[in-house]
Amino acid sequence: MLETWLTKSLGIELPIIGAPMGGRAGGRLAGEVSKAGGLGMLGAARYATPEWIAEEVATARAAGGDVGIGLMTWSLDDDATLLDAALEYEPKLISLSFGDPAPYVARIHDAGIPVLAQVNTIDDLRVAERAGVDIIVAQGGEAGGHTGRVATLPLLQEILESTSLPVLAAGGVSTGRGLAAVLAAGGEGVLVGTILLASPETIGPDYARTRVLAAGSADTVYTPVFDQARHQPWPERWFGRALVNDFTDKFHGGGVVDDVIVDAYDPADPNVGVVYAGQAAGMVTSERAAGDVIRAMSAQAEQLLSALGAKVRNNGR
Repeated sequence: MLETWLTKSLGIELPIIGAPMGGRAGGRLAGEVSKAGGLGMLGAARYATPEWIAEEVATARAAGGDVGIGLMTWSLDDDATLLDAALEYEPKLISLSFGDPAPYVARIHDAGIPVLAQVNTIDDLRVAERAGVDIIVAQGGEAGGHTGRVATLPLLQEILESTSLPVLAAGGVSTGRGLAAVLAAGGEGVLVGTILLASPETIGPDYARTRVLAAGSADTVYTPVFDQARHQPWPERWFGRALVNDFTDKFHGGGVVDDVIVDAYDPADPNVGVVYAGQAAGMVTSERAAGDVIRAMSAQAEQLLSALGAKVRNNGR
């Protein structure tokens, strides 16, 4: 049994949270992750609506699992409607990432809900600490979707050495080996996303699952071109890690004007549409139910940590 601060505080069985992936993590995925013993999160991206949140929360709970909701802080600064909707459905956890969560934390706490913040640098950590968040996620540059530039292992070590808050890791964690490594380092759990992208419970175009299955770990690029193509006003410090395709081959790093990129983008075309995925893509080799992925990860981590404990004890004799 992998009992940590995270499992005890959230009342879950496994120290695994399904990442709130915009456009991929809906109610079915979140529900199955939670049903397996972790906590699934909805990815309420900028284009989500209160109606979408209501439908997906209901779907997750019908699957037998509780749910968390992930929001983009920089987007709330323009319109906090999605936070209003999230609070209405009393999720087990709310994540506020990519910006200063300070204006929103007290309101979430007043509703009795803990707040998680993903950070990409020590400066981000200090902002999150001052805001009063409850959980820190060290999100490394290996992660899929929008992320920072520091790799997971250096960032995790730096964050663990620099805060008394409970810390999770995200970015490149795809097996029980990764989970065991994070727990052994002093983390309380992990946020996983890419390893779930071929699961049948994901939302989004069917080609997204196919392309992840065909990709290797070197087949990603850290790029702003998909934000430019879709008029997504992400702050410039965060690019998105996505699978390479014809669109990135043509436009990434090319200095092309936005109008050309917008006209060339077609989300229905598998060779052009965005598939955000991390460097763990090479570990996604078959279409597996999300619950099976989560349970297998936990079982392997428990076995490895047990073996490590026995090895340390034996070597100490």
